Amino acid sequence: MEPNQPSRCAGPSRRAFLQVGAAGVLGLTLDGLLRSRAAFAAEGVGREAAADAVINIFLPGGMAAQETFDPKPLAPLEYRGNARTVKTAIPGVHFANRLSRIARVADKITVIRSMTHGEADHDRGVHNMLTGYRPSPALIYPSIGSVVSHELGGRRHLPPYVCIPNKPHDYAGSGYLSGSHAPFSLGSDPSGRNFKVRDLERPKRVDDARFDRRKSLLEIVNRFFDAREASGELDVLDDFYQQAYGMISSAEAREAFAIDQESKKLRDRYGRNQAGQRMLLARRLVERGVRFVSMTYGSWDMHDNIDRSMRSRLPAFDQAFSTLIADLDSRGMLDRTLVLVTTEFGRTPKINRTGGRDHWPKVFSVVMAGGGTKRGLVYGSSDATSTAPEDDPLTVEDWAATVYHLLGIDPNKRLMAPGDRPVRLVDNGTLRRALLA
Repeated sequence: MEPNQPSRCAGPSRRAFLQVGAAGVLGLTLDGLLRSRAAFAAEGVGREAAADAVINIFLPGGMAAQETFDPKPLAPLEYRGNARTVKTAIPGVHFANRLSRIARVADKITVIRSMTHGEADHDRGVHNMLTGYRPSPALIYPSIGSVVSHELGGRRHLPPYVCIPNKPHDYAGSGYLSGSHAPFSLGSDPSGRNFKVRDLERPKRVDDARFDRRKSLLEIVNRFFDAREASGELDVLDDFYQQAYGMISSAEAREAFAIDQESKKLRDRYGRNQAGQRMLLARRLVERGVRFVSMTYGSWDMHDNIDRSMRSRLPAFDQAFSTLIADLDSRGMLDRTLVLVTTEFGRTPKINRTGGRDHWPKVFSVVMAGGGTKRGLVYGSSDATSTAPEDDPLTVEDWAATVYHLLGIDPNKRLMAPGDRPVRLVDNGTLRRALLA
């Protein structure tokens, strides 16, 4: 938002000083990003909360279940494709053979084979899976990460909602909620040699003494304007700057993003690639207090030669995700960390003329692990050709209601949208208790 322009005779307003101060005083843009620590609802945590953090691994483009978590080895070749299968740690359950490492930790996760919605368009599919709502021209809904920020707030000078490496879509934003609950995006990839979190460090020319003087100057100006203006909005804006100072000056906050402090051996176990280092950083962030980490990996919109594309994408994902689950479990974190593997929709039952699969939202697979979910569960099923759910179809609304429940957030709670319109967090979602431990 552009700052209001004061009249020439009125003198500088507090708003104008603070907005100019984002660059002139802090030399950063964290004031906007750190709004995620402002004004959260204290009543959001319920007694049944099983998880206190979420890692959402979003696979953009639409991952094919037939080549991953729900292979169909008995279907005709044009339906099953070229994927072979591998036994998992769950008796009688098979995954596609390129998920052999995940197969070994299958007894620690829940695979949902009956996810369903009706949106075959990329943008609309993304909206469903990032917000829990079907898109509407009348209202911009907040992402689940922004709702978690609103309801649970931040901890330890860290933003409650972080995207690795960047916000995957506009629908990952705060919607009708305040921009204070938008995600903090890293701006660079943790797998890069020169990985550095955007805006986290103060400029080199600003030493400790100068940094403290600038903070004191801001406080003096605030006191001056406090005597002349009364505005709750300006008070909140001021809080953003104080929080920005807190994060920049907090060694604990900076250390949370320091992936180079992880051992070389562990970094190798995750994989020295985008999937591995993004998942490792996600674990590091929730371990230190971030509530919701959303990360993306790869492109799964495989309309052509799906077998070749899966050979390229799956090995890194298989290594990284299996290591993440084992790592969280070994640290005693899995029971309190809800891990999600989500995607836009599935792929067509039949291989097309170019050897790929097209968009298919009627049935697809997602994964949940930890955070109060059952271990070693396969929930629901698709039919023999992955055309539709056969047992226990799971809607986006029911899935989202279950995610919120695990976090102790009432999915039926109403938040105020523009025009003083109360809107439920989930539209008629039903908790699926069969997914709960």
